[in-house]
Formats: sequence, structure tokens, C-alpha cells
Amino acid sequence: MRPTSVVGILLAAGSGVRFGGAKLLARLPSHEAGGECVGVVACRHLIAAIPDVIAVVRSNDAALAVALGAAGAQVVRCDNADEGMGASLACGVLAMPQAVGWVVALADMPWIAPGSIARVAAAIAAGARVAAPFHGGLRGHPVGFGRACYRELAALTGDTGAKAVVAAHRDALVRIDIDDPGILRDVDRLADLAGAPRAS
Repeated sequence: MRPTSVVGILLAAGSGVRFGGAKLLARLPSHEAGGECVGVVACRHLIAAIPDVIAVVRSNDAALAVALGAAGAQVVRCDNADEGMGASLACGVLAMPQAVGWVVALADMPWIAPGSIARVAAAIAAGARVAAPFHGGLRGHPVGFGRACYRELAALTGDTGAKAVVAAHRDALVRIDIDDPGILRDVDRLADLAGAPRAS
């Protein structure tokens, strides 16, 4: 990976409890992305927009690690993933500390268009401290962070994710209005694989 590039971080270390487990290996309907796995599709969309991608997985999730590695991501196993999303995000940032910035995507959001991700990455590359896409007035994913946020991201713990970092820099947030409902749609439960878009 190029240390001076914007890096994509795919957070794929959740336990999938509400889904019933292994949701990132669950397959989308056959008419969507050829019925590929949720996590693999999300990974490929991220890589299509940002060539340098780190996928953060649980240390014991060998099957998902293989699938995301085959999709083109550099896989990072997070030993403390049980602590929550914040810990996983810190693992990803620490794996590429010299990046210009990081675009943080969730592996359970396979409907985000690569073009939407690319616009967030472009804003970070242009110097934005924080950038996020909006659809219908709602902030979605992925969220981008510039180098100025490194210490805060690397210090994250628990399950708070990066919401506190976004809030701390809300005055510097670059808002990107996008006609892409996929930025708001995630897979939480089995029914979401075929359900209508819902806020993440």
C-alpha cells in the first residue's frame, strides 16, 4: 500500500448477533451483485473507489478473512474486536498510520455505489478534515477523516465508533449531497437482505 494515499478501512469485525451470526458471509439475492456475500460486495465497492483497502476482521474469523483477502483487501485481524467498533476502527487506522486520510466503511452496507465512496475519498484527498455523504438530509456512510484526526481515531475504544470524532469536528465537516440511498442501507437482520432501504 502507498503510505501517502487515502486508505479505505472496511469494518468487518462485528459479531452479527441480531442477524444470527456470520451476516457478512450471507449471500445477497441472486439479482443483486450475482448473489455474492454481503461483506465481499461491500469490500469490492470500496476497492473500486479506493485501491488501498484494509479489512478489519475478528481474529478467529478465518472464512471471512479469506473471502475479503481474495476480494483484494489487506486483512488485519483485531484481537480486541469484542470491545466494539471503536476498537476495530483503531486497529485499521494503526495498520496504516501514515495515510493521508481514511475512509471508513461498514462491511454490512453492500449497496453503497463506488462513485459515492470516491466522492468522500476525493474530499479527504483535497484536504477535508471530515467528510460524509448525505441523502435526503440524512448523514450516511462511509465517513472520511483526514490526518488531523489520526490521534483521535487511533485512541478509540469500546463500541462508540467514530461518532465522537465527527461531533468534535462538526464545524469542519464537508457535506456531500448524494443521490444514493445505499449510503443509508445496511444489513442488520435477515429480512434486510431483501427489504427496503433503512437508516443505518
